[in-house]
Amino acid sequence: MKTIYVDNNATTSIAPEVYEAMVPYLTSEYFNPSSMYTPAQRVAQAVTRARGEVASFLGGVSPDEILFTSCATESNNLAIQGVIRAGSGRRHIITTAVEHPAVYEVGKDLARSGYDVTFLPVNRQGQLDLADLVHALRHDTLLVTVMHANNETGVIFPLEELARVVKETDPAIVVHTDATQTAGKLPLHLTGALKHVDLLSFSGHKLHAPKGVGALYVRRGTRWRPTLIGGHQEKSRRAGTENVPYIIGLAKACELAQREHEAESEHIRRLRDRLEQTLLEKIPYVEVNGREAPRLPNTLNLSCHYIEGEGILYQLDAHGICASSGSACTSGSLEPSHVLRAMKVPFTAAHGSVRFSLSRYNTDEEIDAIIAVFPGIVANLRRLSPYWDTTHNRPRPEAAAMARESGEK
Repeated sequence: MKTIYVDNNATTSIAPEVYEAMVPYLTSEYFNPSSMYTPAQRVAQAVTRARGEVASFLGGVSPDEILFTSCATESNNLAIQGVIRAGSGRRHIITTAVEHPAVYEVGKDLARSGYDVTFLPVNRQGQLDLADLVHALRHDTLLVTVMHANNETGVIFPLEELARVVKETDPAIVVHTDATQTAGKLPLHLTGALKHVDLLSFSGHKLHAPKGVGALYVRRGTRWRPTLIGGHQEKSRRAGTENVPYIIGLAKACELAQREHEAESEHIRRLRDRLEQTLLEKIPYVEVNGREAPRLPNTLNLSCHYIEGEGILYQLDAHGICASSGSACTSGSLEPSHVLRAMKVPFTAAHGSVRFSLSRYNTDEEIDAIIAVFPGIVANLRRLSPYWDTTHNRPRPEAAAMARESGEK
């Protein structure tokens, strides 16, 4: 059975070109770039070139503003904790209720530590209201950290306008964004449209580089202090011997994404839209989370009313299809995701969400295969659901009423 992989917001396969670029640094060019002898200096020069490639990918920023990390989680933590360590005396932080746990959980931890953290709400489409941000800004606001696009729904936030509003209100407020899901999918012009963003995080394994490498952009002049202390690597801003092969791989992935972005986006969006439209036509009582909002071209988050996402994933897996659920039930929790809860998705739908996220390597044949089995999976699971009237192929009246009431709360 052929595996059909449509969980690219979780991780991507390594591009062949990326792997080929990494191989010499996994074999013959294994030297520590901090050493002084000639072979090691060749490796150091390769890291310098890689830093320049990532800087170009981010809109032509200075290479000195790029730090290499192990992943986006580390980058996010370095960004947020680094602003706090810089110690301006301010103790108010603004983020959103739908951040990735790498930011959301940090915000909750800071709140427990005595910081005043505002979690901005979203509407039913997963969108932010800039008026809420404006009303949340205070004289003691230290940091605004808002993701560029949501990992579950693909909803894109108005980062350009948001950062501009923050800086026009108070230039001393630091603006950070987690761009993990937009790197390689949307332009990241930190010298242009995103010029008001001070800190930006992303991870290599979401754009066909390997797991275990990420980057943090720190705009020159930003009030920020390192939190990982030790050696002199990364100009003493992030200690630890550089993961050279993976840094080279990240740079190659950035080069490929920059070169092929437009053609890939068109291909991926066409596949996603065909999958979305066909499933909506074939399956009753299903909705697309964030459908009316600007979304990433690769992401489709479907809520199938009256069934469990865990059951959907098990049956998709039986057909060789790798997807993920918007519900956290797959990690042992019975609660739906905090993102869907924040969007006020009815409980009858939040538990039955599934996310398909595509990449450059997906094909029309794979989309056909998903379309061929997914409606049947939903129908089979609904026959087992206490909320579903199998005789009339519709929800029981009391279930429909509960769905309406939970969505209105």
